[in-house]
Amino acid sequence: MMNDLFLALFFIGFTFTAYFFMNLLYIRFHFSFLMPALTATFIIVLFLLITGTPYETYMIGGHWIDSLMGPAVVALAIPLYKQRKLLLDNLVPVLSGILVGVVIGMASGIALAKLFGFSRTLILSLLPKSITTPVAMEVTEQLGGIPSLAAVFVMIAGFSGIIIGPVFLKMLRIETPIGVGMGFGAAAHGIGTAKALEYGAQETSVSSVAMSLSAVFGSFLAPVFVWIFCL
Repeated sequence: MMNDLFLALFFIGFTFTAYFFMNLLYIRFHFSFLMPALTATFIIVLFLLITGTPYETYMIGGHWIDSLMGPAVVALAIPLYKQRKLLLDNLVPVLSGILVGVVIGMASGIALAKLFGFSRTLILSLLPKSITTPVAMEVTEQLGGIPSLAAVFVMIAGFSGIIIGPVFLKMLRIETPIGVGMGFGAAAHGIGTAKALEYGAQETSVSSVAMSLSAVFGSFLAPVFVWIFCL
């Protein structure tokens, strides 16, 4: 019991320390690929590999941090409430844009997976890659995929979105709060919403809506995609 308590405190402290210093680095240089969620994750994975520490051992403390995901998502209701007029005035483009984003995200995932000859299990795990992690894992399990692998694909999609997203937004000259918010929320879910926070309150609100509705739309559309493409 004491050993588990020590491991929990150690890995909680290690995770927060890694994130704190990587956040300072990001504030100093502000490059997208230095986002603390990405760099801190890399440091933790590297530490586990070098020390030979199993993932299950890390999660003795990591699951306490993981349990904070729920309250963090709920906290997004604050900017959402403050920007409710903006969202209600643009309800149709917001809903249609999110729906299109979910469809393209799933279709492109299946197309690439088949192009590279992925197995059925891998495709089912990849399908909900643009949905926030807890929902993606549940959807993948129901479809017959591997939930832990789905979480990895979600992270890859999120990190890719915050690194490549700003470049595409600049190239396409998308500067409106709705366009920026929907792009980050629908393509990069929670990590994208954290990135949208840097742009402003309106972008964050739209991104949180896009993230939430993407999860809802994705939950219904994932089985449809499986049926259509006869995976």
